[in-house]
Amino acid sequence: MSFKTGFCDLGFAKIDIDRKNRRGFSEAVYCPGKTKEHLRDICRRLLENKQDLILTKLEKKVYSYLKKSIPRLKYNTKAKFGFLEVTRKKQKSGSVAVVTAGTADIPVAEEAVATLEIMGARAVRLYDVGVAGVHRLMHNLDVLRQARVIIVVAGMEGALASLVSGLVKSPIIAVPTSCGYGASFQGLSALLTMLNSCSPGVVVVNIDNGFGAGYFASLIS
Repeated sequence: MSFKTGFCDLGFAKIDIDRKNRRGFSEAVYCPGKTKEHLRDICRRLLENKQDLILTKLEKKVYSYLKKSIPRLKYNTKAKFGFLEVTRKKQKSGSVAVVTAGTADIPVAEEAVATLEIMGARAVRLYDVGVAGVHRLMHNLDVLRQARVIIVVAGMEGALASLVSGLVKSPIIAVPTSCGYGASFQGLSALLTMLNSCSPGVVVVNIDNGFGAGYFASLIS
């Protein structure tokens, strides 16, 4: 184990305990592919070094296992997101609107919301306002225009990000989701639509990456 180099070497993992100093927030842990025992050891070492915990794509049964040794660990069921805030963050003044096209996009949106909240940003949810019923979006235009940043989460054809961007002056973070029928290619269709947006001010994260969107939004909110 080495502290001078800024990481802890567990053999199977090298935990970046210096990231909070460099980037302002602790290293997040992507859970798929890791054993529950490895996750437990990683979490313990992060906590020993006074790091906040963010566990993305965490299955409920693995959370239950971790909870036994980390009683303060919390869980967002919809987002499959485990978290434990060691240091209370100062609440940021601006709000981040998290918008979904449909209810099937909510799990990815909730990952963004959970990330925003643990990083001290204020999230405002606006769900199920996709282009198939655009009057639902227009009814909430004031909410959108008051947000400092907007995260737009959409599957299918992914058109909602461009539509929202054309109505507001704030930056848009587009999140394609894997929701949709066969020709959506598990989110690829939405990803390409968002990347090809004709409206300026739209940036795009990877498919189903609510964490990445929430993290980025918190940096500019």
